Amino acid sequence: MDPIERVSSREVYRNNWMTVREDGIVRPDGSPGIYGVVDKPNYALVIPYDGERLHLVEQYRYPLGMRRWEFPQGTAPDRQDLDPGELAARELREETGLRAGSMTALGTIDVAPGLSSQRGTAYLATDLSEGAHEREVEEQDMTAAWFPRSEVEKMIRTGEITDAQSLAAYALLLLHERA
Repeated sequence: MDPIERVSSREVYRNNWMTVREDGIVRPDGSPGIYGVVDKPNYALVIPYDGERLHLVEQYRYPLGMRRWEFPQGTAPDRQDLDPGELAARELREETGLRAGSMTALGTIDVAPGLSSQRGTAYLATDLSEGAHEREVEEQDMTAAWFPRSEVEKMIRTGEITDAQSLAAYALLLLHERA
């Protein structure tokens, strides 16, 4: 049983990538309140690994006003829900041109559960072959490169990699390797 009851909901904004809604709620003690919720489709994140190096992408992140390194990730167009494994393979191919012979699910990541319904699945991609990328127009400034694991960890420590999903996925990778 949910401790918070939704008593009303209204959409306040929509575009091809997300909706924002405001829900009227009643708490367990009977007091009213509101929640602003960002609804986005589920995403897939891929950690391409060749046994020695990890493949990252870099792009300009408009809300931050800066370029950021991260693992390939994304959602399906127009808020569609796709099988997470299919979505992961598509994002890997689209952003890097890589194709994986093996994709291993590492776990689930909730983006910002205090304000968003979006969830993602992180994958480890191995047995990689290279091909041409298939980037969308929004990704035209994207670059991609291989990095030794030691360099990726240095980039995390120095703040060159700050993407929360990438950091969480790397933690899932470390746990997977210990199992």
